[in-house]
Parts: sequence; structure tokens; C-alpha cells
Amino acid sequence: MAKIGFIGMGNMGYAMLKGIINKFDKDEIIFTDVNRERVEQVSEELGIPYAESNAECANSAKYVILAVKPQFYSQVLKNIQNVIQKDHVIISIAPGITIQSLKDSLGFDSRIVRAMPNTPALLGEGMTGVCYEQNLFNFEEKDVIGKIFSSFGKYKIVSEKLMSAVVCVSGSSPAYVYMFIEALADGAVKYGIPRDAAYEMAAQTVLGAAKMVLETGMHPGALKDNVCSPGGTTIAAVSSLEENGFRNAIIKATDACYNKCENIK
Repeated sequence: MAKIGFIGMGNMGYAMLKGIINKFDKDEIIFTDVNRERVEQVSEELGIPYAESNAECANSAKYVILAVKPQFYSQVLKNIQNVIQKDHVIISIAPGITIQSLKDSLGFDSRIVRAMPNTPALLGEGMTGVCYEQNLFNFEEKDVIGKIFSSFGKYKIVSEKLMSAVVCVSGSSPAYVYMFIEALADGAVKYGIPRDAAYEMAAQTVLGAAKMVLETGMHPGALKDNVCSPGGTTIAAVSSLEENGFRNAIIKATDACYNKCENIK
């Protein structure tokens, strides 16, 4: 019997799987997807066996990761509800779907881990918010849960009421960062830097700035101040960003993201 089963092998499921195979044996993993061509491609690439159906996948693993979009959860839960037992651990990565709603759908007091990873998991640099009722899990199960999420980056245990905020700050936010990199590169191209060089310079700068925050422990505002010489080029740029509502635009984006999470049907 496999230890970990993936239902769904889209971008997020694949990113997680790529990390998990570094910490678990391949014969401990099984997966399935509605796209047969995708299943065969991933199985051949990574050497992971696949199941023919959602029910077979869930019946073959203890830790079942639901890596499908929220609109498909209802059907997937119907597929697996007859094979899920009390010793199963269900891991949901869908925004807006609560632990209680999953328990209600499965029809008994099943054990649910709710998580929100992000796509940098593909490179082992993911950030995942995780919540679950820890009193329902034994030490070994908690250890496996931690091992799963640390296999493709970092994770933080949070209360469930904060999960929509997690989507804002890490789940969806890579898209905002990519937009910033693209815009920054466009500005460089405007003044003559070749496109490929502009993308590399912008992306490396974002990577370096992020590492400064993580590794120095300094407040982002203090790090910003260190770059801003009196009367210099950087403070002129920062002033323009403030004038054009840069911070407010980011906060408004998180508001839109949060509201969407809270109202997913």
C-alpha cells in the first residue's frame, strides 16, 4: 500500500510531487488524474505508479492529497467517500473550502489537513500555510505531514480562520511578483537593456531582496531605507511609487483575493 496518494496532477499537484519524491520512496506514492495522457506522461517522467480512478488512489494510500480545483471537489469527494476510513488523512489544498465542509461531504468525522501551497514548490522554494486539529493526529502522522510540506519549501502552522489571508500573502501572490518583475523589466527595456538581460536582472534582484529579508531579520522598511540615499535616485523612485498608489494597489489586491476566498462556492 502506498503512503501518499495524489488526486489531480495539475500545476500545483505536480509541483508538490516533484518535492515529495525527494523525501519519500517512489513506491510509497501513487497518483491519478482525469487526463490519461497527463497520467502516463508524469508516470513515465518520474517513475511513479498511477491509479485508474480516484477511488482506487484513495484506497491505496493513507495520506490523500486533493490537488484539484475547488469546482471539482464535490465530484471527487463523491468518488472517494465510500473508501475513506478513519485512519486516512485527507489533505486539501483548495482555497475557501473549510475543514468542516469536507467532513460534512465525507459523511463522518474524517481527519482533514487544510493547506495552501504555492507554485514555487516546483523548485523547492514553496511557502505553505497549514492547519489541522492536531489533537486528532498522533506523533508519527504529524511528522509525516511536516515532512510532506517541508519537502518542497517552508511551511507555517496557522489557525483555520487565517487561511484566506494565507492565500493572499503566499498562495496567489507569486502572480503579483511576476507582474512586478515583468513591469520592472519593461522599464529597463525602455531605456535600452535587452529583454533577456532585463528579466534576469529584475528576477535576481527580487530573489536577492527576498533573501535579505529572510536572512538578515531586518524590517523591510529598514532595508528599503538603507537603499534610499538622501536626494538620490532610489528615494525619487520610491516617491513616485507612493504617488501612484503602489502600496495601496497591493493591499487592494489582497482585499480582492481575500473576498474571493471567502465567497468561493
